[in-house]
Amino acid sequence: MAVDWVYLASASPRRRELLQQIGVRFTVMSAAVDEAVLAGESPLDYVCRLAQAKADAVLSRVEMEGQLLRPVLGADTTVVLGERILGKPADEADAVAMLLALSGQTHQVMTAVALVSDGADCPATQLAYSVTEVQFRSIDEAEARQYWRTGEPADKAGAYGIQGLGAVFVENLSGSYSGVVGLPLYETANLLKQAGVSLWRTPETVSHE
Repeated sequence: MAVDWVYLASASPRRRELLQQIGVRFTVMSAAVDEAVLAGESPLDYVCRLAQAKADAVLSRVEMEGQLLRPVLGADTTVVLGERILGKPADEADAVAMLLALSGQTHQVMTAVALVSDGADCPATQLAYSVTEVQFRSIDEAEARQYWRTGEPADKAGAYGIQGLGAVFVENLSGSYSGVVGLPLYETANLLKQAGVSLWRTPETVSHE
Protein backbone atom coordinates (compact mmCIF):
# COMPACT_ATOMS: atom_id res chain seq x y z
CA MET A 1 0.00 0.00 0.00
CA ALA A 2 1.35 3.42 -0.96
CA VAL A 3 2.32 5.81 1.83
CA ASP A 4 1.85 9.48 0.98
CA TRP A 5 3.54 11.08 3.99
CA VAL A 6 6.55 10.52 6.29
CA TYR A 7 7.98 12.07 9.41
CA LEU A 8 11.36 13.77 9.00
CA ALA A 9 13.40 13.47 12.19
CA SER A 10 15.46 16.56 11.46
CA ALA A 11 15.12 20.32 11.76
CA SER A 12 17.69 20.86 8.98
CA PRO A 13 16.36 23.19 6.28
CA ARG A 14 18.72 21.53 3.81
CA ARG A 15 17.15 18.11 4.34
CA ARG A 16 13.70 19.64 3.97
CA GLU A 17 14.70 21.15 0.63
CA LEU A 18 16.17 17.87 -0.62
CA LEU A 19 13.05 15.89 0.28
CA GLN A 20 10.93 18.55 -1.42
CA GLN A 21 13.17 18.24 -4.47
CA ILE A 22 12.05 14.63 -5.01
CA GLY A 23 8.43 15.35 -4.15
CA VAL A 24 8.16 13.61 -0.79
CA ARG A 25 5.51 14.91 1.59
CA PHE A 26 6.65 15.07 5.18
CA THR A 27 6.06 16.37 8.67
CA VAL A 28 9.07 17.74 10.51
CA MET A 29 9.56 16.45 14.04
CA SER A 30 12.95 17.32 15.47
CA ALA A 31 14.75 14.70 17.56
CA ALA A 32 17.13 15.53 20.39
CA VAL A 33 19.75 12.81 20.76
CA ASP A 34 23.15 12.66 22.40
CA GLU A 35 25.68 13.16 19.60
CA ALA A 36 28.77 12.21 21.59
CA VAL A 37 31.06 9.73 19.88
CA LEU A 38 31.36 6.41 21.70
CA ALA A 39 34.75 5.03 22.66
CA GLY A 40 36.27 3.12 19.75
CA GLU A 41 33.38 4.00 17.43
CA SER A 42 34.25 4.39 13.74
CA PRO A 43 32.93 7.46 11.86
CA LEU A 44 30.62 5.29 9.73
CA ASP A 45 29.23 3.45 12.75
CA TYR A 46 28.75 6.84 14.40
CA VAL A 47 26.60 8.38 11.64
CA CYS A 48 24.58 5.18 11.22
CA ARG A 49 23.88 5.00 14.95
CA LEU A 50 22.79 8.65 15.12
CA ALA A 51 20.56 8.40 12.05
CA GLN A 52 18.74 5.45 13.59
CA ALA A 53 18.62 7.06 17.04
CA LYS A 54 16.93 10.17 15.61
CA ALA A 55 14.37 8.09 13.73
CA ASP A 56 13.71 5.86 16.76
CA ALA A 57 13.25 8.92 19.00
CA VAL A 58 10.63 10.43 16.71
CA LEU A 59 8.80 7.12 16.26
CA SER A 60 8.60 6.77 20.06
CA ARG A 61 7.29 10.33 20.31
CA VAL A 62 4.65 9.68 17.64
CA GLU A 63 3.50 6.53 19.41
CA MET A 64 3.46 8.22 22.82
CA GLU A 65 1.45 11.19 21.54
CA GLY A 66 -1.00 8.92 19.74
CA GLN A 67 -0.34 10.50 16.36
CA LEU A 68 -0.90 8.75 13.06
CA LEU A 69 1.81 6.14 12.50
CA ARG A 70 3.89 6.76 9.41
CA PRO A 71 7.48 5.86 8.50
CA VAL A 72 10.13 8.07 10.13
CA LEU A 73 13.20 9.22 8.20
CA GLY A 74 16.30 10.06 10.21
CA ALA A 75 19.67 11.21 8.90
CA ASP A 76 23.07 12.25 10.16
CA THR A 77 26.07 13.75 8.38
CA THR A 78 29.65 14.04 9.50
CA VAL A 79 32.89 15.26 7.99
CA VAL A 80 35.85 12.93 8.45
CA LEU A 81 39.52 13.80 8.02
CA GLY A 82 41.54 10.62 8.38
CA GLU A 83 39.68 9.03 11.31
CA ARG A 84 38.91 12.36 12.93
CA ILE A 85 35.24 13.37 13.07
CA LEU A 86 34.68 17.08 12.49
CA GLY A 87 31.34 18.14 13.92
CA LYS A 88 29.82 21.60 14.15
CA PRO A 89 32.34 24.22 15.31
CA ALA A 90 32.04 25.50 18.86
CA ASP A 91 33.26 28.99 17.97
CA GLU A 92 35.35 30.96 15.48
CA ALA A 93 38.64 29.47 16.64
CA ASP A 94 37.26 25.95 16.25
CA ALA A 95 35.88 26.71 12.78
CA VAL A 96 39.14 28.26 11.59
CA ALA A 97 41.10 25.28 12.92
CA MET A 98 38.80 22.87 11.02
CA LEU A 99 39.05 24.81 7.76
CA LEU A 100 42.84 25.01 7.98
CA ALA A 101 42.98 21.26 8.69
CA LEU A 102 40.85 20.62 5.58
CA SER A 103 42.87 23.06 3.47
CA GLY A 104 44.52 21.33 0.51
CA GLN A 105 43.33 17.92 1.75
CA THR A 106 40.83 15.29 0.66
CA HIS A 107 38.28 14.41 3.31
CA GLN A 108 35.19 12.25 3.47
CA VAL A 109 31.60 13.26 4.10
CA MET A 110 29.48 10.42 5.48
CA THR A 111 25.71 10.61 5.60
CA ALA A 112 23.54 7.80 6.95
CA VAL A 113 19.80 7.52 6.42
CA ALA A 114 17.48 5.38 8.55
CA LEU A 115 13.84 4.65 7.77
CA VAL A 116 11.96 3.29 10.77
CA SER A 117 8.36 2.13 10.92
CA ASP A 118 6.07 0.15 13.18
CA GLY A 119 7.01 -2.93 11.15
CA ALA A 120 3.53 -3.63 9.83
CA ASP A 121 4.16 -3.07 6.12
CA CYS A 122 7.94 -3.09 5.85
CA PRO A 123 11.03 -4.04 7.88
CA ALA A 124 11.15 -2.14 11.16
CA THR A 125 14.43 -0.45 10.25
CA GLN A 126 16.11 0.11 6.92
CA LEU A 127 19.51 1.77 6.74
CA ALA A 128 21.63 3.21 3.93
CA TYR A 129 24.61 5.54 3.72
CA SER A 130 26.83 7.44 1.31
CA VAL A 131 30.55 8.17 1.58
CA THR A 132 31.81 11.00 -0.60
CA GLU A 133 35.39 12.13 -1.18
CA VAL A 134 35.77 15.93 -1.17
CA GLN A 135 39.00 17.65 -2.16
CA PHE A 136 39.61 21.18 -0.85
CA ARG A 137 41.85 23.81 -2.36
CA SER A 138 44.24 25.69 -0.09
CA ILE A 139 42.65 28.08 2.41
CA ASP A 140 44.58 30.67 4.42
CA GLU A 141 43.66 31.89 7.89
CA ALA A 142 42.39 35.29 6.73
CA GLU A 143 39.99 33.66 4.28
CA ALA A 144 38.82 31.18 6.90
CA ARG A 145 38.03 34.02 9.30
CA GLN A 146 36.27 35.99 6.57
CA TYR A 147 34.15 32.94 5.80
CA TRP A 148 33.28 32.53 9.48
CA ARG A 149 31.99 36.12 9.56
CA THR A 150 29.39 35.26 6.90
CA GLY A 151 27.65 33.13 9.54
CA GLU A 152 27.43 30.08 7.28
CA PRO A 153 29.90 27.73 9.02
CA ALA A 154 28.39 27.97 12.51
CA ASP A 155 25.88 25.10 12.18
CA LYS A 156 27.70 22.98 9.60
CA ALA A 157 29.69 19.80 10.19
CA GLY A 158 33.28 20.51 9.21
CA ALA A 159 32.53 24.26 9.33
CA TYR A 160 31.46 24.60 5.71
CA GLY A 161 28.39 24.35 3.51
CA ILE A 162 28.92 22.99 0.00
CA GLN A 163 25.50 24.27 -1.09
CA GLY A 164 26.41 27.82 -0.07
CA LEU A 165 29.43 30.08 0.05
CA GLY A 166 31.66 27.17 1.05
CA ALA A 167 31.37 25.76 -2.47
CA VAL A 168 34.36 27.91 -3.48
CA PHE A 169 36.64 25.66 -1.40
CA VAL A 170 35.70 22.45 -3.23
CA GLU A 171 38.18 21.56 -5.96
CA ASN A 172 36.82 18.09 -6.69
CA LEU A 173 34.11 15.73 -5.48
CA SER A 174 33.62 12.00 -5.96
CA GLY A 175 30.35 10.55 -4.72
CA SER A 176 27.00 12.02 -3.71
CA TYR A 177 26.65 15.81 -3.82
CA SER A 178 23.28 15.61 -2.04
CA GLY A 179 24.91 13.39 0.57
CA VAL A 180 27.39 16.16 1.32
CA VAL A 181 24.52 18.63 1.63
CA GLY A 182 22.86 16.30 4.15
CA LEU A 183 20.63 13.71 2.48
CA PRO A 184 21.85 11.33 -0.28
CA LEU A 185 18.87 11.30 -2.62
CA TYR A 186 19.68 8.07 -4.47
CA GLU A 187 19.92 6.06 -1.26
CA THR A 188 17.01 7.88 0.37
CA ALA A 189 14.70 7.35 -2.61
CA ASN A 190 15.52 3.63 -2.62
CA LEU A 191 14.60 3.29 1.05
CA LEU A 192 11.39 5.21 0.56
CA LYS A 193 10.36 3.17 -2.48
CA GLN A 194 11.00 -0.09 -0.61
CA ALA A 195 8.64 1.16 2.11
CA GLY A 196 5.99 2.14 -0.44
CA VAL A 197 6.43 5.89 0.08
CA SER A 198 5.26 7.97 -2.85
CA LEU A 199 7.78 10.17 -4.66
CA TRP A 200 7.23 13.07 -7.05
CA ARG A 201 4.19 14.37 -5.18
CA THR A 202 3.32 18.00 -4.54
CA PRO A 203 5.92 18.86 -1.87
CA GLU A 204 3.64 20.01 0.95
CA THR A 205 5.06 20.02 4.48
CA VAL A 206 3.76 20.45 7.99
CA SER A 207 6.23 21.48 10.68
CA HIS A 208 6.20 20.49 14.34
CA GLU A 209 8.89 22.07 16.47
